[in-house]
Amino acid sequence: MTKSPPRNRRPATHRPRRDQGLSSDTMWIWGLHAARAALANPARKLERIIATPNAASTLGPLAMRAPLERLEAGEIDRILPPGAVHQGLAVRLKPLEPLAIEELIETDPARIAILDQVSDPQNLGAIWRSAAAFGIGGLVLQTRHTPVPGGVVAKAAAGALETVPEVRVVNIARAVDALVEAGYHVVGLAGETERDLRDAVRGAARLALVLGAEGPGIRPNVAKACSELARISIAPAMESLNVSNAAAIAFYEAARG
Repeated sequence: MTKSPPRNRRPATHRPRRDQGLSSDTMWIWGLHAARAALANPARKLERIIATPNAASTLGPLAMRAPLERLEAGEIDRILPPGAVHQGLAVRLKPLEPLAIEELIETDPARIAILDQVSDPQNLGAIWRSAAAFGIGGLVLQTRHTPVPGGVVAKAAAGALETVPEVRVVNIARAVDALVEAGYHVVGLAGETERDLRDAVRGAARLALVLGAEGPGIRPNVAKACSELARISIAPAMESLNVSNAAAIAFYEAARG
């Protein structure tokens, strides 16, 4: 006897499914600030927009940048990675093409930041946001050991991915060498030195700041390549700062000149 199909079950295609195994050249960016900034960036190659009806109604002409699907918040939850705080809006797109260090030098930014194996996505995004706030003209990252600037990074960066160019290099120490040769004063942040950061950056017309990962800090070969090392003076009761907090302070001092 033929069994009757189960009752009250939705077809398998009815519920949006979480994206699995996206190709390396596509990713999701979510959150109102991050997604809207990506939509407003003409350099972005967009594939898909998913938004709640309320979020979609605020996009205006940006909604024309890619196919738009209006979904409920719970349906968006099932598409994005677990824990993604999307605020009703997400965009699937291709990452921006990173610059080479030589290309960044040609644009002659007055201030550059270099991150030596900063691997936490939240910290990376927060640093990107501070870089945009204090006029950093480029963020130099290692090809390996640094997250792709996808959803978590973009959410923490709050749109800064679209305004601060990303540079990828294989060897951080060689990138520092290239900047020194191009006339940059390269200051590495290190807690073991007595040189104060404010004194180290004062008067530098072209400045690059190097920050290392929490714990190990700047690697010895990278520190050796810097023009000098300097420290942020903090109260003796606290051993160190979170790298994103240290970056914000360093960028502020760099902006003061």
